[in-house]
Amino acid sequence: MQAYLLEFVNFMLRWLHVIAAIAWIGESIYFVMLDNSLRKPKAAEDRDKGVFGEMWAVHGGGFYHNQKYATAPAKLPDDLHWSFWKSYTTWLSGFALFVLLYMTNPGFYLVNPHSSWEWAANMSGWQANILALVFLLAGWVVYNEMCKRISPNMERDGILSLAVAVLMVVVAYLSVQMFSGRAAFLLTGAVMATAMSANVFFWIIPGQRRMVKAMQAGETPNPLDGKRGKQRSVHNTYFTLPVVLLMISNHYSFVYNHEYAWVLMSLFIFAGALIRQFFVVMHAGKIQPAYPVAGAALILVAFWLAMPRAQVPAGDGTAEAPSQDEVQAVMDQHCVVCHSREPTQPGFSSPPAGVAYDSWDEILGQKSQVQQVVASKYMPLGNMTGMTDEERELISHWSE
Repeated sequence: MQAYLLEFVNFMLRWLHVIAAIAWIGESIYFVMLDNSLRKPKAAEDRDKGVFGEMWAVHGGGFYHNQKYATAPAKLPDDLHWSFWKSYTTWLSGFALFVLLYMTNPGFYLVNPHSSWEWAANMSGWQANILALVFLLAGWVVYNEMCKRISPNMERDGILSLAVAVLMVVVAYLSVQMFSGRAAFLLTGAVMATAMSANVFFWIIPGQRRMVKAMQAGETPNPLDGKRGKQRSVHNTYFTLPVVLLMISNHYSFVYNHEYAWVLMSLFIFAGALIRQFFVVMHAGKIQPAYPVAGAALILVAFWLAMPRAQVPAGDGTAEAPSQDEVQAVMDQHCVVCHSREPTQPGFSSPPAGVAYDSWDEILGQKSQVQQVVASKYMPLGNMTGMTDEERELISHWSE
């Protein structure tokens, strides 16, 4: 019953996280589109009132007229719309999922026993948990300090963008060294998502509140508040597509178990940013296909890099194919504890991904997947059942 309750809570938290993320990212993309689609107001009356730009749109059978003021309107309405709870809900629900799925069993999901860094490979579970939290916090602190020091008045945002790109490559590299493959991709995405939500909490909303307070007091708002909010909002929009990709990457072991997983991660991050740039520029009235073409090129490079390479069998190449009994014995010992209709591994109330190996026909139906995850040492997770290299070699020679 406890395992079932955990899975049900996981199910509902994941649903909440996806709903909140769709609402937040959708609203973010809409406002970037709106901001870039603004045109100078045609009516002199609007220009006299301080209207900076306007956009007419049609949707759902109705017509809409959006206007943006250069500083502030003469009078603020009482029902001013604020956008922040979607951001906070997305981050909080995502962090709750991370705690529930990863931090409750860190030795299983976080520790990378194959890390080339000995201290990382030998971390205990509680050490991995602390390191993961520090990793998230440090990612935000470094990013935030870069924004404050490189472009404090938004006069060097181009240089700042390059610095942030380099930072994400460093984060990708460190994550795959310190954590297991799947957790590394998730944590890199979480660093970006934390920066996005923290931008809203520490910069965008406080700046907007100061602007509103100044207007209500009859004072002129500080233009830097608006510029800083715009800077962080722009960063957020370029983070969106990479974050979504990294969050769904845990289904694809050929990526996060690759020898150069951090390179693949970096390529996907840049590809997502380039594709997002195409839409940002398009909303400003320019069609520049070079951006999606460059993004697609990076994806193709990642595809080529991750492509399986022909492997030379170990030994003299004359090893006999194992028998059905030998393969099934290895599967029963190392795989069926989780991948069974009635798992015996604590914490599982059903087989992961619905894959069960209770019969030989079921094992045969998953042969290629079994060989892939065993050869990459992704399975068993954390090698909790102690599968030996000899047993992995046996599975690799399975040909029946």
